[in-house]
Amino acid sequence: KMQDDARYLKRKVTVDRLDVHPTEKALVIHYEVEASILGEGGGHMLGDRKEGQKIVRLKSLSPSTDVGALAKKVVDECKLISPSHLPQVEQLLYYLQNRKSFPGEVEKKEKKTVKPRELTPFEGMELNEEASITRVDEYVELLYEDIPEKIRGSALILQLARNPDNLEELLNNEAALGALARVLREDWKQSVELATIIIYIFFCFSSFSQFHGVVSHYKIGALCMSVVEHELKKHDIWLEDLHKKSKSAPENGSLRKDQGKALRKYQGLLAKQEQLLRVSLYLLLNLAEDTRTELKMRNKNIVTLLVKVLERDDEELLVLVVSFLKKLSIFLENKNDMAEMDTVERLARLVPCDHEDLLNLTLRLLLNLSFDSGLRAKMVEVGLLPKLSALLGDENNRQVAMRILYHISIDDRYKGMFVYTDCIPQLMQMVFENGEEEIEPELISICINLAANIRNAQLMCEGNGLKMLMKRALKMKDCLLMKMIRNISQHDGLTKPLFIDYVGDLAAEIRADEEEEWVLECLGTLANLTLPDLDWELVLREYNLVPYLKDRLKPEINIYKLLRCVSRSSNYTNCSLN
Repeated sequence: KMQDDARYLKRKVTVDRLDVHPTEKALVIHYEVEASILGEGGGHMLGDRKEGQKIVRLKSLSPSTDVGALAKKVVDECKLISPSHLPQVEQLLYYLQNRKSFPGEVEKKEKKTVKPRELTPFEGMELNEEASITRVDEYVELLYEDIPEKIRGSALILQLARNPDNLEELLNNEAALGALARVLREDWKQSVELATIIIYIFFCFSSFSQFHGVVSHYKIGALCMSVVEHELKKHDIWLEDLHKKSKSAPENGSLRKDQGKALRKYQGLLAKQEQLLRVSLYLLLNLAEDTRTELKMRNKNIVTLLVKVLERDDEELLVLVVSFLKKLSIFLENKNDMAEMDTVERLARLVPCDHEDLLNLTLRLLLNLSFDSGLRAKMVEVGLLPKLSALLGDENNRQVAMRILYHISIDDRYKGMFVYTDCIPQLMQMVFENGEEEIEPELISICINLAANIRNAQLMCEGNGLKMLMKRALKMKDCLLMKMIRNISQHDGLTKPLFIDYVGDLAAEIRADEEEEWVLECLGTLANLTLPDLDWELVLREYNLVPYLKDRLKPEINIYKLLRCVSRSSNYTNCSLN
């Protein structure tokens, strides 16, 4: 028989070619594995060939990387690449280093897409032994033993699942996946460690869209929803017990000692629970790529569960939860669910925070919510206005903070509250720092809105504020900046007399050879200047405005916009246009 004659297994790996990854900073190694069974005399009895590929990701590659040193490191650490390939590796790395970003990649830091950090092995999951893909069946057998052996068996399978190259083979092992799903269903309440490890295995599959089917087949998503809901209820019970102990402990020394012990126990349980919550929610976030799956989660109150987790302090867990809520918030129904809970209040405590990604994600979620007038009101109520104003000085978060402030500035009720922050001085400084460049749309838009409030307008005019605004607007012929000035000019009191020095400058811009939009803003500003000392007849004659206005009042001209601007100014004069 062949089994009796076979003595040796010969395995030969040949690298076919090296290439660069089409979208990532990575090398792709295409190789061929030739396996042969040799007889006792060394003769070839049976053989098979199989092609494969390995991806070598180069996270450290940047424009300043020493390509030669990195190429040597890659060759030294990757057993598939022989030293003879070093020049080719170096050439490919040089190409990757200089390759232009793809259209989907956004380089501006304020526009980057922040994702939760990849999961790393949790405490208690690392084993001293190294798992082998050829011994999976042995690990599966451990899943039929007691809890400690189930933990060991699943941890060994997790070792394999964390290597993407093994997922295809694990996918084809229905016995292993079926056993893991069964153990999770039956034993997740008995052991947090066991539940965390098995969900982590399925999380590895969920990281790739093509494997979502297997996760759904074993109903792991629904099970994770149950796990999260159960753990949050359990956490409420822990807190209640701690509260009872703290109430009964003030005077009694032994009770205070017991309370300290209970607190330490709670902290240990909390750390393990948050590991379980993180891997469960990350799996659900991956599955939510499919909007139909996301809808199922919504129907099972995923928003309620996520908002509840916002109470936690673990920053990596919060990054994940805020990412999930941000994704959900683009749908009206989910946004309405968030509005019914204390979402904004819980997010407010995270602004500002030291964790850069968490802060950026929180602001982006608040931006999505700020399209709702009720939630904007809640943001003002919980004190976010001064916090957001302070972030205008943070280059990484300025854009998103300004967009939220813009939405708040739309509502007349809150325009006056900006006076009590340092927002307006910062906005004015940003306007003046633009030099000859066009002012960003968000910046000028919020300035236009805020200038409609008298107290804000007075603040904008302080010092040389109005002088610098007029100088820039007239030099750049900036219609939006003149619209801001026009809003300032409408207020009675301290600001309007300041415009007396600029009547001539504004009147000089009202000419047929200027852009109509620019002329209308200048004319509208003049129309607001109801100053008793201003001789309008003199202005009209000095700058020869009568022929221009008569021409614009002809029937074929679209005069509706113009009339809004000039109707008031014509009332200020006794002169006739005839």
